[in-house]
Amino acid sequence: MMAGLLQKEDFDQLSKWIGGRRKFSLLYKISRDGCSAPSFHSKCDNKGMTVTVLYNPSGTVYGGFTSQNWTSVGASVSDPKAFLFTLKYNGKSSPMEFPIKPEKHANAIYCAAACGPVFGDGHDLFTFKGTLTASNGVFALNGSCTLNSAYNMKGNDFNAFANGNLQVNELEVYQVDECDMNDPLDTPWRKTPEWTTRFMQELKEEIENYKPLEELKIPQTRILLIGQIGAGKSSFFNTVNSIFRGYVTSQACSGTAEHSLTTQYRTYQVRNGPSGRPLNFRLCDTRGLEEGQGIEAQDVCYILDGHTPDKYMFNPALPLSPDVPAFIKSPKLRDQIHCVTFVLDATTVDVISEKILEKIRKLQVSMNQRGIPQIVLLTKIDKICKPLEDDVSLTYFIPTVQEYVDKVAAMIGLPRSHVIPVKNYENERELDNNINILNLLAMQQILHFADDFLYNHLDDLDPEILEK
Repeated sequence: MMAGLLQKEDFDQLSKWIGGRRKFSLLYKISRDGCSAPSFHSKCDNKGMTVTVLYNPSGTVYGGFTSQNWTSVGASVSDPKAFLFTLKYNGKSSPMEFPIKPEKHANAIYCAAACGPVFGDGHDLFTFKGTLTASNGVFALNGSCTLNSAYNMKGNDFNAFANGNLQVNELEVYQVDECDMNDPLDTPWRKTPEWTTRFMQELKEEIENYKPLEELKIPQTRILLIGQIGAGKSSFFNTVNSIFRGYVTSQACSGTAEHSLTTQYRTYQVRNGPSGRPLNFRLCDTRGLEEGQGIEAQDVCYILDGHTPDKYMFNPALPLSPDVPAFIKSPKLRDQIHCVTFVLDATTVDVISEKILEKIRKLQVSMNQRGIPQIVLLTKIDKICKPLEDDVSLTYFIPTVQEYVDKVAAMIGLPRSHVIPVKNYENERELDNNINILNLLAMQQILHFADDFLYNHLDDLDPEILEK
């Protein structure tokens, strides 16, 4: 099947003029379908918005857009959105839009069974009538070009518009549709290297070889996972753990329940599968955020400052305090949290209660006072975008995901670059390279942010302390 001649930059320019995200489908091409009015109408009638594009031997590309149907009824059609345009002149980029005159929009296009596309009742651009054949690859169109009748040509004449003739190598008509927000973009809205097995291995090796700042003498960076009930914070640990263990694991208790399945504070280690060696970071899991119960602000502050021991069992009747024997009274930097990761379920973003958001904002005040960086993991993105059910490598090409990232960034009060879409292992039994890459990219950024905290801590230390 022959493709159209327009390039990506041409489609982008036309989309700007038309407005919105648009996709273009080739309906008609005279070198393929014949330069005849019956062929044009059989391919293009009742197709909605269309762009007609003419290409002449001088390298000039020009045409017209209508938001209305082409038909064979023999009548003018009103279209206040119609315009003529040039994309190239003598082979050089020369984009110009020529809108329909407000008083002339009732005669924007003319539809007749015997004619090809006609723009303007005064035949501003009348392409052809009947049936024509090419001579040496050139079609001498038998229409006319009486410019500035219905369309505002902004001082441009026939020569400036079409080199003063209607000889063309090609004429194409494209159907114009509004893009679905789940349709992938041609270029990603957030750039990453190409997703290959090699890229996955490079990410994995980078994280395996990660070490906190040597000068601070801490064995492992600590990342706190905190979020709504069922958002997937325990599942995120299981997913990262699976990547390095080499098979899908479920070490942390995860699933869906009315109240938090996590009842303990856990500082999970991620281990390299072949060696069993723990990596140099811990993912710290705690109770979920709930409106009436769940983890409280004071509990989180104790965790941030390193007072809470691993496997501490939360007990609302006896909350952690300096009087509890397990309380770590003199925590060191190694016990503290170095980065906080909020975990939000993408499917509930639009219905998160104001009380939960108030809890998050209150927690952020405490984190900001301590200079602890924050990231948001936006989970379950495959549930808001069907194409991601089969291929999460499209994540950064899907406008819907970008829309949710922007929404969450505004909601939580963080830069958009701090919101990372992920998909946890949930119903998969085998590892998937694309799921691995998505989560390794998240883990990479989390560790970078944790290092930012440690660098700030390093800057605050007395040089004499570091020398000891």
